Amino acid sequence: MLFFLMFAAVMGAAHYYVWRRAVRSTTRPGRGRWIGTGVVVFLYLLLMASLLVSGDGGGVLGVVVAWSGSIWLAGAFYFALIMAVLEIPRLVLLRATRARQVPAVVGAPDVAVETPDAVLADQPADAGRRLFIARSLAVAGGVATAGVIGFGTTQALGGPVVKRVPVTLGKLDQRLSGYRIAVVSDIHLGPLLGRGHTERIVRMINEQQVDLVAIVGDLVDGTVEELGEAAAPLRDLVSTHGSFFVTGNHEYYAGAEPWLAELERLGVNPLRNERLRIERAGASFDLAGVNDVTGEGFGDGADFARALDGRDTSTPVVLMAHQPVQVREAAKYGVDLQLSGHTHGGQMFPFHLVVGLQQPVRSGLETVDGTQVYTSNGAGFWGPPVRVGAPPDISVVELHHKFAG
Repeated sequence: MLFFLMFAAVMGAAHYYVWRRAVRSTTRPGRGRWIGTGVVVFLYLLLMASLLVSGDGGGVLGVVVAWSGSIWLAGAFYFALIMAVLEIPRLVLLRATRARQVPAVVGAPDVAVETPDAVLADQPADAGRRLFIARSLAVAGGVATAGVIGFGTTQALGGPVVKRVPVTLGKLDQRLSGYRIAVVSDIHLGPLLGRGHTERIVRMINEQQVDLVAIVGDLVDGTVEELGEAAAPLRDLVSTHGSFFVTGNHEYYAGAEPWLAELERLGVNPLRNERLRIERAGASFDLAGVNDVTGEGFGDGADFARALDGRDTSTPVVLMAHQPVQVREAAKYGVDLQLSGHTHGGQMFPFHLVVGLQQPVRSGLETVDGTQVYTSNGAGFWGPPVRVGAPPDISVVELHHKFAG
């Protein structure tokens, strides 16, 4: 409820700004302004209603509300952002208009006179010119917004990019060099993404013929009753050593226990603060998984000691942990590689710039406190079906032996 109220307030302010620039500034008082105001109010209510749609979409009407409201969320954001950037040229153009309206003094010498800013400010711009400037900028902002949303939607709804990520581990036995792990995160099954989305992901993973599948959280945005059928294709995942799962924050919002039981039924093995040994050709490494930090509020938090204590430190350990920030604790236990998601790679620019305030790695492979962390952009999206600057991905992490010298 607190999130809903805060979101309503923020988006209310954004819609007021949209109304100022797209309606009030571009229309004269009268019927046109009232219609424009009604449209903005309707879009705001549509957006808020889309947050209340259940995981199964709530029928045809629910699907329409979910899709249209979510797309408008991105539209409102980018239109407000673009119009904010256009405030500078708007003020320059209005200032130029006022300057041209300063009346000439009869009989004054023909010399340049510097007009004080106060005088310019007191000269109202011609109403027609102001209207023309406002409408031109609103049209420019609308066209730019439509272009960004169109591109972002094709990115979000298109097939994930398959990334190949070579990772060198100092302790890895040479006989395990070339071991391939498919990493997929943030699938986000829900009102906008259903069974077809899962089927495509499973097909793409199976095409890679990997040794192991790691699903690192945020699979669902709804209950098993609502989305069990959408998740069912996960039973068709094929790999040498099986499929494994760790919780993300959204599993706890949707009901983690029923989902963990359902995944086990589908042949996807949850790792709940535990580890197991992966062996091939007489060599081995440890695969561990910890719960998401959100689980602490549900009595099911991450327990690194339980997952990692007492292991053979002469062999490497690969840790599945939903949030990259968990590497701070993982590094204390000598984890060699952490596989994460959660960030969506920022999903929509300029949110890329905000991720770094919370997470040490936004996207890709980096080293934090001596531990390598690979963060996937995720295969789905949350909120708007829009991705700008962070295409969805399925990553094939290939482990390599580090040769001496």
